[in-house]
Formats: sequence, structure tokens, C-alpha cells
Amino acid sequence: MNIDSLVNNLTPELFERLQYGAATGKWPDGTILTQEQKEQTVQLVMLYQAKVAKSNEQFTINSEGEMVQKSKRELQQEFKAQNEIARFSEHDL
Repeated sequence: MNIDSLVNNLTPELFERLQYGAATGKWPDGTILTQEQKEQTVQLVMLYQAKVAKSNEQFTINSEGEMVQKSKRELQQEFKAQNEIARFSEHDL
């Protein structure tokens, strides 16, 4: 099986398990990863982020294989835009 088909066939649930393993060094059931498993898990998570998830969150890998690093201002603006329900002026009442 080639790596592209492996990455493209990962389910979101499996990706979350891999991401947990890469972040904590153990599987969700508590089994500790070997050094080789850690290295392969991190690589697989990065490939999935770059090729499938196409995430632009802080500290992920974009489709060009580069780490996404945003400034504090960019993150604040995104957070405000995503979480704003309504904005009122005191004169609107």
C-alpha cells in the first residue's frame, strides 16, 4: 500500500487516535508507544494534516508541507470572527 492511499483512507476517528498517540506518547488505552511508533505516528499525523485535513490552525502542516504559524493578532481575529453572535452599541437600545 502506498503512503498516499494510506493517508487518504484514514478515518477521522483513527486520525484522532494517532494524534493523541503523537501528543502523549501512548495510545488512548494507555499502551506506551515505542520510539519507532512515535516517529511513524508523528509523520502520519503531519501527512494527514497536509494532504487531507488541510487545516490552517496554529501548529499544523499545510498542503505545501510547511508548518502553519500565526501571530497572536491573527488568532484573535479568527477567534472573534468565529465566535461572534451579535454586536450592539449602547445607542441601539
